[in-house]
Amino acid sequence: MGSPRGVGPIVVELDRLLIDAKLSAPRPRPGSVSRSPLIDAARTSGRRVVGITASAGYGKSTLLAQWALAEDRRVAWISLDRFDDDPAALLTLLASAYAGISPDDAGLIADVSGLGVSALGRAAPHLASVLAASPAPFVLLLDDLHLLRSPACHDVLEVVISGIPGGSQLVATSRFEQPHLPRLRASDDAVEFQSGDLALDADGARQIFAQARVDVTRETATAVTARTEGWPAGVYLAALIARDSRSQGAKVSGADPYVADYLYRESLSRLPERTQRFLRRTAVLDQLHAPLCDAVLDETGGQRQLRDLEASNSFLIPLDRRREWYRYHALFQEFLAGELRRVEPEIITKLHLRAADWYEAHGSPALALEHLLNTPERDRCVRLVTQLVQPTYSAGQISTVQRWLAALGDAAVESYPPLAVLAGWIAALTGRTAEAQRWAAIVDAARFDLVPVDGTASFDSARAMLRAVMCPAGPQQMTIDADCAVTQEPPWSQWRDTALLLSAEAHLLTGDTDQALPLFSEASAVGASLGNTDTIVDGEAELALEAMERGRWDEAAERVEHALGTIETHRMHDYAASVLAFAAAARLAVHRGDLAEAGRQLTRAMRARPSCTFVLPFLAVRARLHLAKVHATIGDHTTARHLLREIDDVLRRRPALGALVDEVTEFRRTLTSSAQLSVAGASPLTPAELRLLPYLQTHLTIREIGERLFVSRNTVGSEVASIYRKLGVSSRNGAVQRATAAGLLGG
Repeated sequence: MGSPRGVGPIVVELDRLLIDAKLSAPRPRPGSVSRSPLIDAARTSGRRVVGITASAGYGKSTLLAQWALAEDRRVAWISLDRFDDDPAALLTLLASAYAGISPDDAGLIADVSGLGVSALGRAAPHLASVLAASPAPFVLLLDDLHLLRSPACHDVLEVVISGIPGGSQLVATSRFEQPHLPRLRASDDAVEFQSGDLALDADGARQIFAQARVDVTRETATAVTARTEGWPAGVYLAALIARDSRSQGAKVSGADPYVADYLYRESLSRLPERTQRFLRRTAVLDQLHAPLCDAVLDETGGQRQLRDLEASNSFLIPLDRRREWYRYHALFQEFLAGELRRVEPEIITKLHLRAADWYEAHGSPALALEHLLNTPERDRCVRLVTQLVQPTYSAGQISTVQRWLAALGDAAVESYPPLAVLAGWIAALTGRTAEAQRWAAIVDAARFDLVPVDGTASFDSARAMLRAVMCPAGPQQMTIDADCAVTQEPPWSQWRDTALLLSAEAHLLTGDTDQALPLFSEASAVGASLGNTDTIVDGEAELALEAMERGRWDEAAERVEHALGTIETHRMHDYAASVLAFAAAARLAVHRGDLAEAGRQLTRAMRARPSCTFVLPFLAVRARLHLAKVHATIGDHTTARHLLREIDDVLRRRPALGALVDEVTEFRRTLTSSAQLSVAGASPLTPAELRLLPYLQTHLTIREIGERLFVSRNTVGSEVASIYRKLGVSSRNGAVQRATAAGLLGG
């Protein structure tokens, strides 16, 4: 239902090279103006965070590169780009960078990623705790933070920053105000450098002119810095123009240093036409690599062009120490893109298509898609998104999937019904109930007779599985839909395990346990052969619970161990299917008399249950029912009754759940007639409160939290008050500490 359908994470040689480039600190350009005074001041300040905020062209990246060379502490570097604007992707990068300087934490990358992992509730606090426990000081350098526009990214970054220990530092560059700085500024825990701090004086200007082999007097250097207001990019361009025009620099015009077009046009116009064309056309690329450039321009010589440009200091920034990957300075790329639109707009689509072809041929379909989204090739975009949805979702990058779907637009998604089915699955598995129902209705009304590219046997089979998992019409229709999919999906299908699992669940709802059990076994076995972890967890959990009902506790223990092992290996702790496995583990622990282990598993299950909504009704009810039974067994009738109320909320929307309704009725009767009148424990946090809880780690206001969760300020205020009451605290910090200690936050 959400695991990688045999595709697995996209980890090929090209992707590894790009990741390595992002995590490699580039060497400063020869002749760069030294920023040692600023670096030394920041390093010795005792502050944990350093913010370098200035518009483009102020040498922020150069300062960071010089800092990396000056450090005696361990250095972790990240060059951010626009594709990192996803909290899961950002956390993976942060973990990768830190693991690169801390070999003992090699497993950290897996710990912060995985199927359905909560970025804010689990991955970010876990990473923060690892950083806080660092045995040696380090510095984490983040370049181009302004490329992260998503509030969710800045929320997780704030939590990670809280884990930076004394003696270590996080240093970030950005064009815009860094959201975490105002709070740190108020607590005197940040050093800030802005445009005025980075502006050059006459000595710095003379150094840049000397590097361009132009001899200028101090008076001329002073005049140039006055006209450019010390803007390093302006001074640098003035030096290039002075070199090429053999002037002394003082004659360079352009009173406004932020209007770069004149200076750029002057520098570009002196280059050979072939070089100008190379620069313009490669401006469509976020990263430059000689074979890629050759493919985009449909000619050879890219390697020589890149080396010549680097040697001439023409705004080319190396991304790795091997000098294989580069990028243009941001300002220069913006200018070149404008030149391309002005000079030859008719070729832009062709350039993006060539780039997409190259990336797809070299095993990086996600980057191919980013170029295709800049073209009118919507059909190809739709099909590529359809192929990428599952592996990208399985990597935890839900925001990226949502961005792709939004970029396509609902009309394009609807035009390819197999993609609409996947949109419905993603919405259902992430708890977006209204969206899931909307896509389900669209899919029900659609027709599609071609072979889908999502790996299913047919659109009818894919639609039947989505309808079965949402079970809107009861167990009989669910059985028909699931059996239809089982019939159509062949043994080698990547979706056969899902069809088998849904058929098993449908038969369980009809009370046909004898038919359901072999289907669960087969689904788990097929899922294991395909690497589809969700069916393993769900199938093994159902088989374990049935074994317990029949008194086969040894078999149940093996099943529980298999399910929990899969969850641990693939970091599925926050995934919907895992709730039932945790409930089974809790029941097994109670049977063994291990109440501490039972409590741990119950906490894990209660924490993950918000993902089980009424659009996954059989899972939502069955998981809560078994949790309620375990809570009742250990005397916690308060939580058991609360879970029954949550079950009632699901049944109001999905009343036709067959035998499961009868089981709920029977348990309710047993709980009501219980002779034990004492009530143990306070009421548990509701799913809504659990969704809000991770935001208490941040310094977002009540209003801002409401905006993140799309609820009113009053609703957030009421839920926060309820969280405080249930946890027995009176502050956000107290709530976070108590929730972390209880296992409701963190890893």
